[in-house]
Amino acid sequence: MSDRRRDSVLFDLDGVLVDSRAAISGCINHALVEHGHAARPPEDLYAFIGPALADGFAALTGEAPGSALVAACVASYRDRYAEASLRETTAVPGIEAALAELAPRHTLAVATSKPLAFAAPILETLGLRPFFAAVAGPDLDAHREGKATTIAAALALLDHPDRAVMVGDRSFDVAGARANSLPAIGVTWGIGGAAELREAGADAIVERPADLAGTAAVLLQGNHPQRGAPQRSSRA
Repeated sequence: MSDRRRDSVLFDLDGVLVDSRAAISGCINHALVEHGHAARPPEDLYAFIGPALADGFAALTGEAPGSALVAACVASYRDRYAEASLRETTAVPGIEAALAELAPRHTLAVATSKPLAFAAPILETLGLRPFFAAVAGPDLDAHREGKATTIAAALALLDHPDRAVMVGDRSFDVAGARANSLPAIGVTWGIGGAAELREAGADAIVERPADLAGTAAVLLQGNHPQRGAPQRSSRA
């Protein structure tokens, strides 16, 4: 395998490859109502896309992440999400073309905080799974696996590529990349937004999927800017 083929691009799932806002917010509200809490406006729940599910329900209910109520909310969420996610999740416009451009030159993988039992069927349903050599995500019974651990698992599945870059939409993705000594590309079409990504220290910030291939090539060559001075992609 050539050095170029050893270059890898890792992707977060929610907010980067797929728009899961409707599915996730709907399932969060389903769980809240089922356990005696009021439903929230969907847009108020978008901030909970990305972090561990237990942490989100802890914040929404005022209970500890390890409490019985939070565990019950997580179980109710998952009961509905297993089916709703396959109906209500859509691919980000333009992402399939971006993956098709990247795949001939790089090895692609997914590193998601979503349990693998949910992530893999979503990728299959949307026709995106063939682009990826590996998909890493926590087990359903994993206890709040951090993003750094998930990224490390994806790298191990790729047999530790010589060079890799992480693509994400939240500060957690950037921090996880840093913990694994990877540069990070932040995307603005997801949940976090440019300000969050810039504050987290993303090496580059892109505004559309079409800019991913060029930005990844620059970072994989080691020509990325210093932390705190993220590169913004230009619009054609």
